[in-house]
Formats: sequence, C-alpha cells, structure tokens
Amino acid sequence: MYENRFKPAHKPIKDYYKSVASLSKTGAKHETALRAAFQELLTTVARKQGWTFVPENPVTVKGHRVVPDGTLLNEHNIPRGYWEAKDLADDLDAEIQKKKTKDYPLNNIIFENGRDAVLYQNGIEVSRKDLTDAEQLCQLLNIFIEYTPKEMQTFAQAVAKFKEDVPELAAGLEKKITKAHEKNPAFKKAFADFFELCRSSLNPNISQHAVDEMLVQHLLTQRLFRTVFHRQDFTRRNVIANEVEKVIDSLHRDFDRSKFERDLDYFYKAIEQTARTLEDYSQKQAFMNTVYEEFFKGFSPKTADTHGIVYTPQEIVDFMCASVDEVLQSEFGTTLGGKDVWILDPCTGTGNFMVNLINRIPLGELKDAYRKRLFANEIMLLPYYIAAMNIEHAYAERMGEYEPFEGLCFVDTLELAEDKQRDLFLSLENSKRVERQRKSPITVIIGNPPYNVGQKSENDQNKNRKYGVIDKRVKETYSADSKATNKNALSDAYVKFFRWAVDRLQGRDGIVCYVSNNSFVDQIAFDGMRKHLANCMTTSFRLGPFGGTLCLSR
Repeated sequence: MYENRFKPAHKPIKDYYKSVASLSKTGAKHETALRAAFQELLTTVARKQGWTFVPENPVTVKGHRVVPDGTLLNEHNIPRGYWEAKDLADDLDAEIQKKKTKDYPLNNIIFENGRDAVLYQNGIEVSRKDLTDAEQLCQLLNIFIEYTPKEMQTFAQAVAKFKEDVPELAAGLEKKITKAHEKNPAFKKAFADFFELCRSSLNPNISQHAVDEMLVQHLLTQRLFRTVFHRQDFTRRNVIANEVEKVIDSLHRDFDRSKFERDLDYFYKAIEQTARTLEDYSQKQAFMNTVYEEFFKGFSPKTADTHGIVYTPQEIVDFMCASVDEVLQSEFGTTLGGKDVWILDPCTGTGNFMVNLINRIPLGELKDAYRKRLFANEIMLLPYYIAAMNIEHAYAERMGEYEPFEGLCFVDTLELAEDKQRDLFLSLENSKRVERQRKSPITVIIGNPPYNVGQKSENDQNKNRKYGVIDKRVKETYSADSKATNKNALSDAYVKFFRWAVDRLQGRDGIVCYVSNNSFVDQIAFDGMRKHLANCMTTSFRLGPFGGTLCLSR
C-alpha cells in the first residue's frame, strides 16, 4: 500500500545526513541553521506523496492564529501534517508544552531539535525518535506520512465517487427540468422570466440548455455554501442565488429537493466533515477552490475549457498583487486603498485576487475602498457564489463585521463594452452594481482572464462567443497592424481582455496586470498587438516569472 516508504539507503535520507554533517562542521546549533536540512527532507517527503511543503503557513486552531515552521498540503490543499523546529540546546519537551498552550495543531506534527524528534497524532505523543539514527528517522517519517484521519479517507473516496457520479446526477436533474419545461406551468413561467434576464444581461445568444445547466449547478452545490461556509441564509442574501431560487422553487411539483440532497449525503457529509477540520479560512478557500475544479472536471469539461476553469495558485496571485501595490507607490505615489485608485478584477473566478487585495489595503482605508472602489465580475454561477463568500469573509475577518460586497457583479465583462445598454442584469440589485461599476473611473485592472482560441473540432460545440465591439477593436488595431498571414491566434479570449482593459482605462493613467499566455511576446501573429501595447505604455512593462504581464497604460 505504501510504495513511498523511506529506508536508510534512500537518497533523501543520505542527503539529509550529508547536510547535517556540513552544518555540524560550521558549529551551527541554532534553529535557523539546522532547520534547513530537515526542511529539505520534508520537501522531498511531500513531493514523493504528491503533496506540497509550505514553510511558515499560518493556520487558525481554536480561534488562535499560529505559524508552524512547515505544513504539508495534499492535492486538495488540505493539511496532512505539520513540522516545528527548535534549537539543539532547547528542552524539547518544554518547547512542546509551550506550543500546546498556544494551540498548535496536534493531529499530525513533528517537533524536532536536530537531535531528537517527537511525533504527535490525534493530540497525543505516538513516537519519539533519535534523529542521528537513520533507521529511527525512517520509522518517524513513515508513521508521519501514513497517518490519515478517518474523515480524510472518507473525503478522498467521496470526491472520487462524486466526480464519477456528476455526469449521471446532472443528467438526472436535466431530465426533471426537461419534464418541467413540458408539463409544469409555474416552472415554465418562472424559467421564461429568468431566461429572458440571462439573454438580456449575460448573453443574447445564450441557450436554454446553458440556463438549465445553471440550475443544475445550483442544485448540486448550494448546500455546500450553506454548510461549509456556515451561511444558512446564503440563498436569501446573495442577489443572484435569490433569483435562481425562485426558479428552483417552481420545480417543487416535479422534484423532491430534500430527497435529492439526502441521496448525495455521502458526498456532502464527507466534504462538510473535512471542512470542519479546517479552522483557518484561507484553507477553506483553497479547499473549496479544489472542490470547484473537481466538480467542473466531472460536470462539464467543455465549459471548463471555454471559460478557463482553473483557480490561480496563491503564489501567482500574491506576486501580482504585490507588484501592483509596488507600482502604485513607486510610479503614482499612492496605495491600493488610495482615493484615486479604482480596482477591477474582470474575471474574478473564486475571488482570490480581491481577497489578496483586501488583505493588503491599509486598515484605515479599507472600508471606504471596499464600499466604493473595489469591483469584480464573474460570468459562471458556481465561482461567483464562492467569490461572494470568500471576499465578504476576508473583509469581515479584517474589519470585525460582515458587510456584503456590492462591487461583485454577475456579468460578462466583455459584454459591457457593447454599445447596447442593458436595462436589467438578472436582478435590480445586480443591475445597480453593474451601472455603478460602468460609471467608475477604473485605474487598476488585475486578474486571470480565460485563454482559449476556441474549439478543437466542429464537434466540440464550445466556440468562444463573438463580441461585436471588442472583436471589431481587435480587428482594427491588433489585426490591422499585423504582418502575419494567419491571425487566428488573435481570437484568443485573453487578447480580447487586453484590448478591453486598455480601452476601459479610457486614456487615464493606470495599470493592467494579467496572467496570460506568453505567445504575444514573440509570435508573429501578435506583432500588431505588441505595437499597440508599446504605444500605450510610457512608463513600465514587466514580464513576471509566471507568464503574468504588468503594464502601465497612459
């Protein structure tokens, strides 16, 4: 079962002792020097399990925020173990007692001082080993990596089964909805009203099937928002969920909702139980991002491809937000919360960028910025729901009070460039939000737009949508000034988002910061795009280590 068990002859063990020997020659005995060798060993341990080692990752236990020296996260971003290093001269037991009083996680944690190691699991000591003995070190590591709480076993099984079951579950719901379309007058009326709202506010060419899928997504996942995020009033408070609920309510004649949720208890309860082990909200956020990705892999791979369903790794989000913060200060003499800084994430996904920005804005400037100058758009229902809760929780955590994020809009960002003005964006409240955003003098645009040229074959039926205004702007600028013969690559969604972003700044000094493909940097089809980007940038252009781009537009 455990193919990755460690033995004294294994290279990572030998490398660890070589590092310790080198450090010993320097006379190093303090924590900072000795921890490097054990950290490298744990990084290798994590990699062999398909996990990730994260140094100094803050966690919240029993309401207290603590920072273990290391956390090992599995593929679902759930902590599998922790590590705490101490000085060689420290009394290890005394140090462990100090950490206990601070509520350090004791479900699977190694305390070590370079010579001795103590392993706690389920709150009690289960192993004490001599780290100078290779056999004992291997025993320690093997007990550490093989520990799996019961709820974790259930979760892994439930996620695998749910991913397998989602297509069938979705098909079953679609059949009930199809039947209601044919025979349920109340549903037909409610759906017709909602469908018209979707066509007028999201996409004039949206199909009935696409709106049916929105209902299916809502039915399959809304319980998680109520329970994982402790928001029983979610469907009432969220302006879009409230509209969807009106349509769902009209299904009651054809659909027993409570029975449906009971039939999925194996999945819901496994996720809810696992989520209860995550007291730190950032862990819950990462956890739900993963559940969201797995859901779409099973639910609708074509939808995932067309809309770029993948959450942005936190390291990239952090790098980009820090870059924007630095440029605002160095080039504009202001901060993220400055009164002249209006920020928009045009394709927010699950809200990671906005959460990071909220945590960076100076506390004294946050309330005013949150209420007036922060905006985010999302067109997919499930990530929109998650974004609402992530962003609102991040604000509540910093300010100590809940306040809805009225800058979040359920809308197609590229649609906002169209000449035709929409009267209603799915709900009166959402419409007000969209109009406020339209009138705002946006100066910073940051995010991860989808990148997808279109379907691979005519049978895929996942062509990117056409946008009259933006497609025309790309054609008359990037395409017109290109010497390339084949310009199909300019149909990529991220190219349209660059064109939209520069136009949205409307001649103002500002920043565009995107994660994107890097094709536009040197490929011939993008020579016109490079020319126009160069013309609008007079101060700075930076290519980040993750392929992200940052430019100042004037």
